[in-house]
Amino acid sequence: MLGHREMTMQDYVGILKRRFWLILISSIFFLGIGVGLSRFLPPEYVSQTLVLIEQQKVPENYVKPVVTEDLGERLASMKEQILSRSRIEPIVERFNLFAGSNATMDDRVDQTRKAIGIVPIRSDQVRGMPGFFISFKAQDARTAQQVCGEITSLFVSENLSAREQSAEGTTDFLKQQLTDAKRNLDEQDAKLADFQRKYIGKLPEQESSNANTLQALTTQLDAVTQSLNRLQQDETFQQAMIAQQTHDLQRSEPVTGVSVDERRTELKALIGQKQALEALYTPDHPDVVAISRRIADLQAEIAHASAEPAPAPEAVAVNRPDPPQLQQLKAQLHATQQSMAAAKREQARIQMQVRNYESRIESSPTVEEEYKQVTRDHETALQFYNTLLNKMNESSMATALEHRQQGEQFKVMDAPNLPDAPTFPNRLAFAGGGLAAGLFLGMLIAALLEYRDTSLRNERDIWAFTKLPTLAMISHIDGLPQPAKPRRRWKLFSRTNKPIESALG
Repeated sequence: MLGHREMTMQDYVGILKRRFWLILISSIFFLGIGVGLSRFLPPEYVSQTLVLIEQQKVPENYVKPVVTEDLGERLASMKEQILSRSRIEPIVERFNLFAGSNATMDDRVDQTRKAIGIVPIRSDQVRGMPGFFISFKAQDARTAQQVCGEITSLFVSENLSAREQSAEGTTDFLKQQLTDAKRNLDEQDAKLADFQRKYIGKLPEQESSNANTLQALTTQLDAVTQSLNRLQQDETFQQAMIAQQTHDLQRSEPVTGVSVDERRTELKALIGQKQALEALYTPDHPDVVAISRRIADLQAEIAHASAEPAPAPEAVAVNRPDPPQLQQLKAQLHATQQSMAAAKREQARIQMQVRNYESRIESSPTVEEEYKQVTRDHETALQFYNTLLNKMNESSMATALEHRQQGEQFKVMDAPNLPDAPTFPNRLAFAGGGLAAGLFLGMLIAALLEYRDTSLRNERDIWAFTKLPTLAMISHIDGLPQPAKPRRRWKLFSRTNKPIESALG
């Protein structure tokens, strides 16, 4: 009657009493199956070891590690390398792992890979991965321990080898790059030196000194020009004095043998001297007045000499020495003319230097533009070289650190253990699972049989089927003949139709 009406606890107790043996037999049967399976299946022993990751012994502030890859990624990469066929096959052959009549080497290698377990340790308190567990499953405890030790040693040696190779590879790469950078820097140095030799004195950093030098040369040129002007004035004055004294001397002596041409030559010289004096002094200046009087007298003499007849050929000019004062003036005039020649040479030299420095300053913008390009390439090459040099030094120290095994290392904290009991199969778990499966299946069969059973056993069953009230109850009478029941096979699962024995509707 299960499911045909609302069930009570009394109904469930009745079902349990009626189907007790069915549930018990099912539970015992499956319990036996579980125990048998636990004894029939081959055992599996698990050996495990703990590997911790030690950081490098030298602080990173002094020696930066070359290998900065995430430990999880490196561990995954090492796992793929260690679990490769070239690494696993020798271990399989040495320990004769998973040998069977039909097992090929590929199958044995795959089973060995599946038997290896690598579990990283995660910790919120420690940055990164503090370590990981390595385990191996085998049908023999000693074999599991030995293979676990082999796998652990492979991880430790692979880590050391990988870090050394990475450090050495980085150092070799930086060496090659440093050589190329040195060659490029030498080329830029040569270009810069050629540029400086080509534009020496016109470089941008020399612009300020060129301006200062030009200013000093301009000052010197002004001073030399003023000195030359003073010398020219002195020369003009001295020439005027000599001409005046010569004229006075000629007037005090009879004129003999002085031709008109000589007077005219002297007149031209005096006119030139007068023009020079007028450029320097006013017309009222005594020198200008004196030389004007001398020009007028000489012009009168030339006019008078032209009107008189030519002198007799017997007249012979008498050469007399100049007086000391006139000689002194002539010596001063000669010294002044020499000083003027030196001043003119100095002026020409300074003017040439001034033009040179002015040309340098004018060409500075063009030279500066080209100089910036050359120096920019040189500074870039120098900076790149210095950066590579620093990295090369750091990589060399990191490589030496790895060679001395003072970098990051895998440290085996616990040697692979020798398992005392197999981890599979767990006989208690198999027995419990079999018992639970038997109970579940027995109860399921009992529920199915109760659902198919349409027997009426109490007033509630009668009401559920007929919706009629019960009028009387008749007790069971022993000795009454019972109708024959057909014998059926699989009686346990057959549908029963029991007569109503205790109710009338």
